[in-house]
Amino acid sequence: MRKLEWYSRRLAAMSVGEIAWRASGVVRAARDERRRLPTAAEIVADGATATAFDGFRAADGRPVLLDRARAATIADEYPDGLAAVLAAAERLVDGRVQFFGYPAARLVEPIDWSHDPVADVHWPRIASGRLNHRSAAGDAKWIWELNRLQHLPLLAQAYLFTGDERFAETAWHHLDGWLAQSPPGHGIAWRGAFEAGVRAISIAVALQGLRDSPATTRDRYEAVLVVLDESARRCWDDRSRYSSANNHLVGELAGLAVVSLLHPELTESGPRLARALRHLAHEARAQILPDGAGAEQAFAYQLFTGDLLLVVAALLRAADRPVPEGMTAGLDRSARYLAALVGDDDPVPRYGDDDEGFALRLDDAPVPDVRTHLAAVGAVTGDPTAAARGRAGVTSAWLGGSEPATPHGEPEPLGAGRHAADGGLVVLRGDGGRVLTMDVGPLGYLSIAAHGHADALALTLAVDGREIVSDPGAGSYYGHPDRRRVHRSTRAHATVEVAGADQSTTGGPFLWTDRAQVRVRRVDVAGGVVDAEHDGYTRLADPVVHRRRVVAAPGSPAVLVVDVLTGAAADTRIEARTTWPLHPDLDVICGPAGHLVHAAGTLVMDVVHAADVPFTREEVRGDEASGLGWWADRLESRLPACWIGAAVRGTGRVVVATAFVPPGTLESRPGDPLDGPLLVTVDEDTILVTLRAGDASIVERIAL
Repeated sequence: MRKLEWYSRRLAAMSVGEIAWRASGVVRAARDERRRLPTAAEIVADGATATAFDGFRAADGRPVLLDRARAATIADEYPDGLAAVLAAAERLVDGRVQFFGYPAARLVEPIDWSHDPVADVHWPRIASGRLNHRSAAGDAKWIWELNRLQHLPLLAQAYLFTGDERFAETAWHHLDGWLAQSPPGHGIAWRGAFEAGVRAISIAVALQGLRDSPATTRDRYEAVLVVLDESARRCWDDRSRYSSANNHLVGELAGLAVVSLLHPELTESGPRLARALRHLAHEARAQILPDGAGAEQAFAYQLFTGDLLLVVAALLRAADRPVPEGMTAGLDRSARYLAALVGDDDPVPRYGDDDEGFALRLDDAPVPDVRTHLAAVGAVTGDPTAAARGRAGVTSAWLGGSEPATPHGEPEPLGAGRHAADGGLVVLRGDGGRVLTMDVGPLGYLSIAAHGHADALALTLAVDGREIVSDPGAGSYYGHPDRRRVHRSTRAHATVEVAGADQSTTGGPFLWTDRAQVRVRRVDVAGGVVDAEHDGYTRLADPVVHRRRVVAAPGSPAVLVVDVLTGAAADTRIEARTTWPLHPDLDVICGPAGHLVHAAGTLVMDVVHAADVPFTREEVRGDEASGLGWWADRLESRLPACWIGAAVRGTGRVVVATAFVPPGTLESRPGDPLDGPLLVTVDEDTILVTLRAGDASIVERIAL
């Protein structure tokens, strides 16, 4: 029944055109099952495979990314990066791999590329279209990660850095075995054009790095060329469209472009490249919004999309070919947005989904790094903000080539913050290295909003590089469905939950149906004020509108958050709670006015609660039964973390205030009936919130 319900909801998110397209996909899949793969002679010009192989070995007529001469320069410039790549390559020679938060695994010879040794699951080698990865016993993400073969460029680099044939032989040993076990269209590795596209990038780049190895024979080259050609065909014919045209489409188009650029000997490379670049420029405009935010409302997917565009741009630049303006402009505005979020040394945002996806692995980082990305953008496009905020290393050195771009102009200053009105994120910066973000944007992208979370009006707060209020992360995709449900929920984010419900209605692990719509009432970055509301709870039997005002003046160390919950009528019942998920390094104890937040035994923040009705303080840490009180350090891994807040009940309208203040600044007045440091009073047309905190005191009036 649950499966039928999911299909019903998924169909409801589709247009008539999409339904017809998906139906035609069944026909295409059946046709592909019977399709004979062409030989290498049938896909290169004039069938001249010997000429094609010689041109490949000489890198004629194509851009060069991995090159022995460049490797020598990079080894001298980045000795620490060199050592890290070589250590990673040695682990691969030894058969050791690790993905996500799962434990490390050893690939036992002979390697079975359909076996997940962590879960001890063997994925069936049947037609890919007949596999249901959503209901399988194993985690599809783990086996996909293995079959993306993104370790091959690391082995190719190690070969170029050292000349040690062990690395080339290991790469070819893995590739030979994979090719033998994974014919196109069969097995989990070919479940979707996206997997084919991302894998094709790594194979094509690694193959170029191995081109002068004795292990790279003509027979091996031809076998790989056939698979790359088939991957490119599938990237276009089976590309993601309609409600699925998110980062997956960019991955497919990038795979198509990379194969076409690195293998011009393929007869279809010319027209394929033209199509890929035209559509990549379009997707850069669509998926990177005018203010630079990612349309998917997920920081990690914006980074992934940017990395995919960047690989193609780097190859075009290396080929001395023009990069479509839409791609360059998209990369630059995305980089400037990302730089505004991470500053010089601020914590990396964690909003939305994150599957730790790489476009191309050129260093040993376990997860993609935003500052590595920024440095690479600066090296390829010359954007001065990206170059200034980035961290150069092996990846930026490879992508920037022997003559990296020179920054054109001055970097954008961080200033008091930023309001990304299209993406719906506000960044407020203050004294003492305080950085606050508030989500005032849409839930996600396209009709399913697959990678968004129910986090409207959610906050994050960091001070001097230390995360205080943090997004708990994605948690899980397939490995732990209960964790995924919790980590996408409103309860898991620093916002307000009403009646135990999410702001938006989930229709499945990657599907939202009813969505909260945010209305921005006021944003004053210079003054440190944000005021917005959403209608997500108006669908409830007791409809409620949630409004939040944040006051975080740049010169004040205090932050005041006022949540106003207004029912549809004077007798509307309101049950709500605030949640403030803290970083796992922090502990809390209950104080006289709220919660005292400690780090390694040192008090770092007072969190004070108040309301115009009685309230109950709440705290939870690492609760297995409910799944509350956790922080995902990696996908499929988690650490216990304190979630604190206040629960209230009332009718008609309820006001809850929360203040974050440095230690030692709160005031109380013994003998005064209103002796708390945070006071909320409400009359017919005004809410008055007073924070008594010495020089950090705030008096805020909100008109009703």
